Amino acid sequence: MKSTVTKAVIPAAGLGTRFLPATKAQPKEMLPIVDKPAIQYVVEEAVRAGIDDILIITGRGKRTLEDHFDRNFELEYYLERHGKIHQLDEIQALAEMADIHYVRQGEPLGLGHAVSVARKHVGDNPFVVMLGDDIMDRRSNVLQGMIDTYDQYGRSVVALAEFPVEEMSSYGCVKPEAVTDSLVRVLDIVEKPAPADAPSNLAVMGRYVFTPEIFGTLEKVRPGVGGEIQLTDAIGLLLEQQTVYGYIFSEGRYDIGKKLDYLRATVELGIDHPEIGQEFAEFLSRFVKDRDLA
Repeated sequence: MKSTVTKAVIPAAGLGTRFLPATKAQPKEMLPIVDKPAIQYVVEEAVRAGIDDILIITGRGKRTLEDHFDRNFELEYYLERHGKIHQLDEIQALAEMADIHYVRQGEPLGLGHAVSVARKHVGDNPFVVMLGDDIMDRRSNVLQGMIDTYDQYGRSVVALAEFPVEEMSSYGCVKPEAVTDSLVRVLDIVEKPAPADAPSNLAVMGRYVFTPEIFGTLEKVRPGVGGEIQLTDAIGLLLEQQTVYGYIFSEGRYDIGKKLDYLRATVELGIDHPEIGQEFAEFLSRFVKDRDLA
């Protein structure tokens, strides 16, 4: 049975200040991991989960995002003329993998505001929100699991992962009630609590499945610190209207908004790469041995 969740929203309007100066003139979402920009991993994950309608929320200086998923006839002609058929197939597939739309967020007023910009496109349909800083490799089935949970219960689902309580001040955090080993009912949600105030060790990750009622709660949220509208606050208001579930996962996530995780993603996905993986793994082995890092 085909899921009713067929739309995804990818907020990609951030300034990428943690990666300056690399992001001064290019979007952080276009930084490469091996041979693909980060946002392509996110789009491919959506497509694997059956999403065929994707809205990317962009901002000033993000035109290369649109160009990446568009046709480039001059490049295609060059590749065909020189017999580079495999590469030709790859770049043509980018424009055909899903219906990809774009809308600009006029001002960077927070994740909640970015999601609210999608209201006209999403309408009264359930939809997925996927943060571009979080990429999942093929080991992770978290998005499919969340969509299956929505199809079963008809309610919003947030992705959760276990972290030390000492790190909760960097994440949203939930108060859970167990349903199954991998599913909880969210009783409360707090944005970046102090460790002493964290209701659990379950942190909210960058994947969400929402009922359309989230837009109504986003309208009620008042700007907080820095004038930003927090998505976490809107989820808290949604809890007053309907049940929200949390889907717990543990594998396959890279937070490429952090430099160390960006490097980890490059190494681990590089080792898994079908063309260079073996050679790269051998290089790393020699490197560790030569530097006496083992």
